[in-house]
Amino acid sequence: MNEQLSDERWPEERFRQLRQQADPDIDKVVAGYLDAQPPGKGPLELVKAVTEELGRAKREARSPSGDPPASVVFDALDFAKELPEWGDDKAMLAKGQAVFADYGLYQSAALFCKCLPMAYVEVSSAKVLAGVSNLATHSLTRRVAETGQMLVDVMGLKATDSLQPGRPGHTTAIGLRILHSFVRALVNERFGDHWDTERFGPPVNQELLLATIFDFSVVTWEALESMGVVLSDEQREAHLYTWSVFGHLMGVDACRDGPLTLSDVEPVSRRLGRLYESSDEGRRLMARLLEEMEEFMHLGWRKLPRSLVHWVFRDAAYGADRVPELLGVPPAAWWFTSLFSLARAAHRHAWLAGPLDGVVRWLVRRAGRHIVVALIDRHSDGQAAFRIPDELARAWRIRQSKPAVRTRAVRRAVRRRLRAPAQGLKGLRT
Repeated sequence: MNEQLSDERWPEERFRQLRQQADPDIDKVVAGYLDAQPPGKGPLELVKAVTEELGRAKREARSPSGDPPASVVFDALDFAKELPEWGDDKAMLAKGQAVFADYGLYQSAALFCKCLPMAYVEVSSAKVLAGVSNLATHSLTRRVAETGQMLVDVMGLKATDSLQPGRPGHTTAIGLRILHSFVRALVNERFGDHWDTERFGPPVNQELLLATIFDFSVVTWEALESMGVVLSDEQREAHLYTWSVFGHLMGVDACRDGPLTLSDVEPVSRRLGRLYESSDEGRRLMARLLEEMEEFMHLGWRKLPRSLVHWVFRDAAYGADRVPELLGVPPAAWWFTSLFSLARAAHRHAWLAGPLDGVVRWLVRRAGRHIVVALIDRHSDGQAAFRIPDELARAWRIRQSKPAVRTRAVRRAVRRRLRAPAQGLKGLRT
């Protein structure tokens, strides 16, 4: 697509319109549902109910019990959607999902080290994520586990029917669309007097939804490339197609009439109005995410997650290289700083590139595996349990049984005790 056609399809005015646009179809349905509720039952209670119901619905979609799922809110809203005519290309879906099946541990690391930070540094997203997580679940990291589960349900099942009605990916998309509408109602009720609509647009607006689809596709490719994994154009096209189908189901306006393509990547990336800004909410979310990841790292590797965050953003375009600083990410480990220097040298000395890429890929796989283990051990029970298919668990050498979780908990407690003296001394020095 030449620049003129890009301007016609993605004019700057379109992005301003997307920022001020929510999801009127579902918002109208949810508004009617809220009006019909008895006094005292507002958006906050219903956000909690939808979150719990989405967890039950996804568990039933993954492992049907034969019993009708409890779906009070979903049935009342009756917003199930079929795939669009353009969204049932099983060959493309299979190729798109294979990107996760082949590089899942890398994508797990990319999710935590780049995609989520990109959301936290977008000031309006950070405010919504922090505020709603505190009110609805009292857990900043529960939402992280649900995001990880979404990635697995949509992309990690090696089944092109995962986006069909009643299947995990489809259930997740529709559930999120409903949840986002309740979130908009909740923000309006609780924070409406303080919400800068002119600057931020409505919560979870169409520009942010488009950015989210790009985070799970384009931003992920960029992170993978920094990790030594370069996808072909065919893989990227299929991967973006699969996320476009998911986006259509989730109410993303840019995916309403057809899939996003590789020709859309540059103009959208250039014109997305990401509000990169340091905020208390964003820094708190990032600090909690790092705390969650680093607790599960083996001795000597605690600073690997923060180091990888610096790594994947080091040459990011469109101002994203400032993300670690804006979020207050602590400095990388000293040994990782040396790796940075070697990476720079590899551009001048080709013989370094091969060995260095191998080291980076090994570190990323290790981090990705620990991240998945952390989600399983922390969130394998409760209303939105995190689990991965047995096939992936075997491929990634991750045990999900209760005895395995208990054994890892004992090891984690030992590491915590061993780390405590060093962290205490650090506190005294500061």
